[in-house]
Amino acid sequence: MPNLFHENEFVFNVLFEAVSEGVIVVDESQTIVATNVAAEQMFGYAKSELLTQHLNILIPPNYHSVHSEKDGHYDSFYKKSSARKMGENTALFGAHKNGNKFPVEVGLNPFKIGKKTYVMSIIIDITNRKKSEAKIFELNKLLEVKVSTKTVELNQTVTNLKKEIEKRVKAESKLKKALKKEKELNELKTKFLSLVSHEFKTPLSGVLNAAVLIGKYTKTEMQAKRDKHLLTIKNKVYYLNGILNDFLSIERLESGRVKYKLTNFKLSKVVNEVVYNANMMLKSGQRINYPLNIDDLDIYQDEKIVELVLSNLFNNAIKYSPENTTIDFKIKLNSKGFIFEIKDEGIGIPYEDQKHIFERYFRAENALTNEGTGIGLNIVKGHLESLGGSIEFKSQKEEGTTFIVTLPLIKEK
Repeated sequence: MPNLFHENEFVFNVLFEAVSEGVIVVDESQTIVATNVAAEQMFGYAKSELLTQHLNILIPPNYHSVHSEKDGHYDSFYKKSSARKMGENTALFGAHKNGNKFPVEVGLNPFKIGKKTYVMSIIIDITNRKKSEAKIFELNKLLEVKVSTKTVELNQTVTNLKKEIEKRVKAESKLKKALKKEKELNELKTKFLSLVSHEFKTPLSGVLNAAVLIGKYTKTEMQAKRDKHLLTIKNKVYYLNGILNDFLSIERLESGRVKYKLTNFKLSKVVNEVVYNANMMLKSGQRINYPLNIDDLDIYQDEKIVELVLSNLFNNAIKYSPENTTIDFKIKLNSKGFIFEIKDEGIGIPYEDQKHIFERYFRAENALTNEGTGIGLNIVKGHLESLGGSIEFKSQKEEGTTFIVTLPLIKEK
């Protein structure tokens, strides 16, 4: 022990050796003046090898400049001159005699004896702690990788599950639509069979009765009566032929086999034919207001479809209107195209039935006692939409109905 401690050598020896951490004492020039056994064992030196040596002997060479230069660790500590940990937030290393370096934790404690200042360093070898920290870090990284992997797998599972759910929902929706369509088809079949049995049976019975009665009028002077029943047969056959044509139109519309024949023709030609046929069906006192100023109007459309649409609407206007009423027929031409307006003074369409009026086989509740198949308006709407046109209506129960048909202007090719 140097002269520094010769007066209290025993006390210092007991104190140093009682401390389990390494203890190194240096003077202002960083010369080692005292050590304990723990420090000597930690660094691999004998006491005699350390005393009077510069502190750099215990510091790895690449840290000498940081530790010793002006404003370095040691110089900075002396300026502050207070007990504290050395190199906080910085990794510190000690240099073993064999050349290995190891991580340390250092606590610095300044003190004075007389006029001289010394620094006592408490040094802890934290190699095992660092190994544990490294192991924990490695385990944490491994855990992170596993968690990340499991998260990816879980996300993939969730994604697959969502896809499977979507597939099942789509399949279920498709099945529901198929079942709904099958139900609708069954309902349509039922309505169709009921319609056919009713709408065909009545006219055929009329034809049979008229034919039987004709056979009874054998005399020449009975020709008027024969003509009357022949007209009945003709009208009933005409009615049945119309129903069959309607069914044929539905089949063609659904299969997409309708081939429209567009030609240029005088609009008055079709109107005259439709109005003439309608006049033959008028009830007592019914009359039709003929549209004005149409003689010079040419139209490029499918003539048969225009006739079918107008004939259907006139037939309904006559059928659902009472005697002594007027059917008003107007035709306009504007930038959108031709607009046909047919207004009657009939029974009208109940409000609750109006949303179904273009559905196939639908009959409004106040029209069930009249002849009809419930497919005419459905066919009209299908043809008009195929030609780029439209149909709409305004109606009030017991006050009549107005149908408005729009056909676009088409340039002749």
